[in-house]
Amino acid sequence: MRVHIKQLENVKFAAQARNHSVLCDQPAENGGLDEGMTPPELMLASLGTCAAFYAVEYLRTRNLASGGVEVSVNAEKLKNPGRLGNFQIDVLCPVALTEAQQAGLVRSVHSCLIHNTLMSVPEIAIQLQVPVLAD
Repeated sequence: MRVHIKQLENVKFAAQARNHSVLCDQPAENGGLDEGMTPPELMLASLGTCAAFYAVEYLRTRNLASGGVEVSVNAEKLKNPGRLGNFQIDVLCPVALTEAQQAGLVRSVHSCLIHNTLMSVPEIAIQLQVPVLAD
């Protein structure tokens, strides 16, 4: 899996994966033009769309519903170090479910790749590439 990020102008970036592109920008108070989600908002969007995918798949494979799922994700900004925390994923299911089906749906959402990534501390390596200084 690979995503390439390119600065477009000021603090606006394009994130490209395969043939798809998403803009990332900052609000005006942070020096941007507010033409895209901020990096933390993109992270919440990633978590939310992943959770929604797993919820939809659970409902679809059991012929319970074929559409209508909605997900909201909230998180708090924490400090020392600056990060997001206290995530809350709210899943709106379009149909009534038994208690067993509700438990199954929650288990399914817990299977989300992004959720599992956040639950396990990933290793992150940073490799800097800079031009060689001219003598």
